[in-house]
Amino acid sequence: MKNILLPTDFSENSWNAIEYALKFFQNSQCHFYLLHVNRLSTLVESDASYLPTQGVEEEFYTKPAKKQLRQFLKRISEQFPHNKNHKFYALTDHNFFIESLRKHVDEKRIDMIVMGTKGATGLQKFIIGSNSGEVITKVPCATLVVPENARFTGITEIAFPTDFALSYDIRTLLPVTDILEKYRAALSIVHIGKKGKDLNISQQKNKELLEDYFSDDDYSFYFLTNDKLEDAIQCFVESRKIDMIAMVAKNLNYFQRILFLPTVEEISYHTDVPFLVLHEQHLNHG
Repeated sequence: MKNILLPTDFSENSWNAIEYALKFFQNSQCHFYLLHVNRLSTLVESDASYLPTQGVEEEFYTKPAKKQLRQFLKRISEQFPHNKNHKFYALTDHNFFIESLRKHVDEKRIDMIVMGTKGATGLQKFIIGSNSGEVITKVPCATLVVPENARFTGITEIAFPTDFALSYDIRTLLPVTDILEKYRAALSIVHIGKKGKDLNISQQKNKELLEDYFSDDDYSFYFLTNDKLEDAIQCFVESRKIDMIAMVAKNLNYFQRILFLPTVEEISYHTDVPFLVLHEQHLNHG
């Protein structure tokens, strides 16, 4: 049984992410937790220690949210009727966004968070500027980021960009092997280096570690040379019609080059291809 957290602000982007999650986990037994957080930070800019009294909070924040959650649940039952694998729970919380997610990840033993983003600049805001953006760096749980144009049509190939600097426990990659097995998908391990620069001894060792780890899966290595990491990834994703990009949150220096770009107009994977962000702390969920 998988426990999936679906944070929603009731936008069409968050609906798109919910739709993606329901199709992605169609044949898996899942508990889905739809969560709406009335963010303290948006309510109380001046004094973070202030909390509205119970009655006020219920009237202004919780009731409308519960009503909208019911509407989303109704929409799910209309569009995805009769899936006996799936159970749904509606949650409202009144907290700082990240704190709320951490709390629910812990309490509900969440296996994955699935959330939506909007547009290329949206992804940048999502990651740098907004509360929700901090999720992938600050909440220790595998997170699937679903951009606004992403539609689930199955998974045939996952790209895994790496610099072969394995600063994380190899078991962090378990969600990837799960998906590969479930969808009989192929894994493309992509290394982008400078021209004429070979792997050093530790990178070579880590490459062998990955070979060993994915030995039962259909995997290939791709070595690309390009000074611009994001251009290389873009070409690779487009030319191979990649369905998902997997990355490890701990590998942030590498990660930031691909995700946190100052100009992302040409980077179509930001709006089309889901990112699976993996966390090592998540291992204690067994």
